[in-house]
Amino acid sequence: MKYFLSFLLCLMIPTMALAESGYKVTYDGGSVQNVKVGSKAILYIDNDQVRLVDGTQNLVTIPAAAVTEISYGQDVHRRVGAAIGLATVSLGLGALMLLAKSKKHYVGLTWASGNRKGGIAMQCDKKDYRGVLAGLEGVTGKKAVDSDAMTVKN
Repeated sequence: MKYFLSFLLCLMIPTMALAESGYKVTYDGGSVQNVKVGSKAILYIDNDQVRLVDGTQNLVTIPAAAVTEISYGQDVHRRVGAAIGLATVSLGLGALMLLAKSKKHYVGLTWASGNRKGGIAMQCDKKDYRGVLAGLEGVTGKKAVDSDAMTVKN
């Protein structure tokens, strides 16, 4: 039995190492044609390009050298709807729930390749956004800009 499990693990490990993995993101807007806001997609960060894929359809392929900016931002809001719903059952738990905050993490990417320019905004999972940023920074050589830290004065 031990030999069988050892053999099985020896076959599985190289297969898992060769499997292509990506980051699950939600398309939040940009210049990609025929993609609806809120569509689920997978972001693949390759050695020389960044790809956004929806199932089997390649939505956009961006050469790493063409990336001009990587941005990062957060949307923080209180969970008012959940607190109201919980308050109908228990007033005390509803009041505590009102203090809870929710964060959404967004990564933006702009590029220019010849006369072709564009940009996308993606919502990333809270577990994945750091990996997405590190991968994009590593492939493109650009440093991510925190859009929350930028102040615009009119």
